Amino acid sequence: MIAFIDEHRKAYGVEPICKVLPTAPSTYYDHLAKRRDPSRRSLRTQRDTALKVEIRRVFEESFSVYGARKVWRQLRREGFEVARCTVSRLMRAMGLAGAVHGKSVKTTRPDRSAPCPLNRVNRDFQPVRPNALWVSDLAYVSSWPGVVYVAFMIDALHGVSSVVRDCLIGCVRV
Repeated sequence: MIAFIDEHRKAYGVEPICKVLPTAPSTYYDHLAKRRDPSRRSLRTQRDTALKVEIRRVFEESFSVYGARKVWRQLRREGFEVARCTVSRLMRAMGLAGAVHGKSVKTTRPDRSAPCPLNRVNRDFQPVRPNALWVSDLAYVSSWPGVVYVAFMIDALHGVSSVVRDCLIGCVRV
């Protein structure tokens, strides 16, 4: 609301805008005074402002890898008396997050509202002739440029068919 009042105060004035909005003019003027003179802010806000500088420094010194727990520990080693939840809150407000290792890749996102496909083989994976039952799988392989998705199709009677084998070998050669 303060930003709205700032934007329209020249056209309408502060008091008429505050009559329409659920705020008192004194609240707006108090906010302006705190904006001009940071020493009028609450002690928590003043301390948070100082801590944000130190948190950003520690975070950047760690090459943007440290999360809230490690930033908190480093600040404590440097002599800052601060709670871990405070560091978490300020890092969240600043948009800082540590590196996450082992993040899983979602290969499928199931649609819970869609009906399940029919079970056409009734768990009987012993076909009596070729091309009667094919099974498939979708997998991913991590590589330096990113994730590569691979689809496999296998004839359940003979294992990997020659067509699929040639296709897979051709894909690997590329």
